[in-house]
Amino acid sequence: MEADSVSIWPRMEPFLLGALQVAPSSKLSLHYLRKMATYVRTRDGCFPILGWPMWRHIACGKLQLPEDLAWLYFETFDILVGHTPEERLEWAEFLSQCSSKSELDQQRNKLSVDTLQFLLFLYIQQLNRVSLRTSLIGEEWPSHHRTRSPSPSDREAKTSSQNKNWDDQAHLSFVQSHLAEILELLVEPGQLSQSGQALRDCQISLDAVRSLGLLLEGSVCRGKAVQPVHRLLTKGPLQTQAGYSTLSCSFPLHKLLLCLQHSLTLNPFGITACLHSGKKLAWAQQVEGAMKRAKIARNTHMAPPGSKMVLMSQVFKQTLAKTSDRLTGANIKIHRCSDAFIYLLSPLRSVSLDKCRDSTVVLGPVETSVHIHGCQNVRVVCVAGRIAVGASSRCTLHALTPTRPLLLPGNTDITLGPFHTFYPSLEDHMASVGLAVVPNAWDRPLLLGTEGIVNPSLNASSNPDPACYRLLPPAEFHTLVVPFQMEGDTCEVPGGLPPPYQAALDEKQKRIQNWQKTVTEARLNKEQKRQFQELVEAKFHEWLLETGNRQELDSLIPTTIASLKDSNGPATDTPRVNDTKHMRNGRPVRQSPMAC
Repeated sequence: MEADSVSIWPRMEPFLLGALQVAPSSKLSLHYLRKMATYVRTRDGCFPILGWPMWRHIACGKLQLPEDLAWLYFETFDILVGHTPEERLEWAEFLSQCSSKSELDQQRNKLSVDTLQFLLFLYIQQLNRVSLRTSLIGEEWPSHHRTRSPSPSDREAKTSSQNKNWDDQAHLSFVQSHLAEILELLVEPGQLSQSGQALRDCQISLDAVRSLGLLLEGSVCRGKAVQPVHRLLTKGPLQTQAGYSTLSCSFPLHKLLLCLQHSLTLNPFGITACLHSGKKLAWAQQVEGAMKRAKIARNTHMAPPGSKMVLMSQVFKQTLAKTSDRLTGANIKIHRCSDAFIYLLSPLRSVSLDKCRDSTVVLGPVETSVHIHGCQNVRVVCVAGRIAVGASSRCTLHALTPTRPLLLPGNTDITLGPFHTFYPSLEDHMASVGLAVVPNAWDRPLLLGTEGIVNPSLNASSNPDPACYRLLPPAEFHTLVVPFQMEGDTCEVPGGLPPPYQAALDEKQKRIQNWQKTVTEARLNKEQKRQFQELVEAKFHEWLLETGNRQELDSLIPTTIASLKDSNGPATDTPRVNDTKHMRNGRPVRQSPMAC
């Protein structure tokens, strides 16, 4: 078998879920990561496993990062790597029992990560830096007095830049351009020059190459099983090309570099392939006399776990609702949707909302992260491992999350509120992805700028404005009703509502009861009741039009669609229209067949 038959590509998830969508701190440049790579291999307790106490020492004591930022990187990596739902629920239980910072620190001290993989994770934070120029002159570690301040052009705080986290072409380009530096971080200190660069004749151990599995994977021949990169390099056609020695269990650096460069290709399960050859589904709905079309592309029928994706684009003035195994465990991208109501009520891997406006999105539990970018007047309701918002305005987020919401540069008028809805299978879905009701940090956002955590007293133009968000006042709070019938046992908001918000609801309910009592005591005759009913209904319809809620109700009326076909012609699988049913006037109505 020829070496050309083996393909290696960048994995999607480290870039999609691991790279924070903000220009990285200058303290994570290659200059300092090389220093860190040497440090962790020459100090006890840092290699091959790096615990939180040692990372905090390196990050805060050596790199002089704020502790909150050091924990953010550590926590993000921990979310990215594989944990069973049971392990995540156990960790959530431990955290929920912490009543002080010292108890919280004791729990965090139990966490550890793979040292080399964590180094690679820190390196790929450079994905969202426009230029990867590294400083060639500088002290051993950053100095409080002489820390090099990057120029505005180096900070790359442009919120309008392309979202590279989803861009598999950008992932490939990043790895191709910086593969030599990535491999250098894996070389043992004894084989490095005084400047920290790897010598040409140095070797990389098999254990170190195993850590590359965070970033790379591949297969032998198209359509074969996906394998970690170290397996492809130690047997078959690539073993000789990569120079692997079974005696020393190592690779010559220069041969390994050439072999990987020769074998690198675009991810066959990435967004490019999904748009080109995935199942492209479309549905049409008559709205206000004009035919509007929305499109979905998905690879869930053939992609391995971790690479499943569903891409939704241009849902306009429609309600899309789905609970389906096709969504379970998928990375979802919702792009350029407007005046839409989207319900994706399945356990999801991640969700990205990009350039959406005037829409409501209700999600099933999201195992890793929900990222909102470039959106306007969007309401998102979710249970998620992590939430991030950047370059968005007039958005409202109702969340249940164990981590602090990230507010990135470019936001204005963001409202944070408690999670306020449920559907019958919600708690089962939460358990399946390891999300619990506590701890819940929805109201403690973290403002992240180009040089780390934002200090409100030292705000800069490239950082989030501390006044960019507010907590939803209880007086403005209402619960959300998911308007579908489903199977399941959940009949209330998991974990309940925070006391001030529950009190506000109780007060509203009391006013309703007082109003009903007043109407009853008025003792209206039949004609007066009819006139009063007409007046109330007129005012109600007036309110529906003024608030835009009329559109949401109208979009729940099912339309008859004769057939649903691929954009390429052949009919798709029959949509399971009985997954959910619309509730209208107290009666269930079958939903429009919108397959995804």
